Amino acid sequence: MTDHAHKPSVSQAEAEAAVRTLIQWAGDNPDREGLVETPKRVAKSYRELFQGYEVEPREYLEKTFEEVGGYDELVVLKNIRFVSFCEHHMLPVVGVAHVGYLPTDRVVGISKLARVVRGFARRLQIQEKMTSDIAGAIQDVLRPHGVGVVIEAEHSCMTMRGVDVPGASLSTSCLLGVVREDPRTREEFLRLVRG
Repeated sequence: MTDHAHKPSVSQAEAEAAVRTLIQWAGDNPDREGLVETPKRVAKSYRELFQGYEVEPREYLEKTFEEVGGYDELVVLKNIRFVSFCEHHMLPVVGVAHVGYLPTDRVVGISKLARVVRGFARRLQIQEKMTSDIAGAIQDVLRPHGVGVVIEAEHSCMTMRGVDVPGASLSTSCLLGVVREDPRTREEFLRLVRG
């Protein structure tokens, strides 16, 4: 286990008790038939929704392929759907990530890029940090010529409460290396992502 991966310090029973308290605080009876199993179900679903704390996403990038047949163009995986949670209200952030890199002498299996996104998404956070965490992991482990990450997501804390503007979405990007510095490579990455 790394610094990011950890075992929970709160028991299942304590998590369920907290959910019972929230049900009561909301004004309902946690002992009524429809709610009696809810604390157990919520704790179980939170364990799944926050499993990003139990993994180190960078480890997914460690198995690479060096037989790239001279391939030296961008590798872009688009529309990686994810669900995350805003750290300010613990409400869902639902969106897609577009991830690309310009390899040096090795590539990674494309499913690993999706796993990296999922590993970082399944935590409490802000979208800007998630975007830079994904790009940083790819840059640090694969050492490509450049990395690009664009995330587009709808934040429930804004679309179903507060300012209450359904349909609004936030776009964030993190461009590193030649994807940031070389205008042609940057334009190609953004065209591939938006095309």
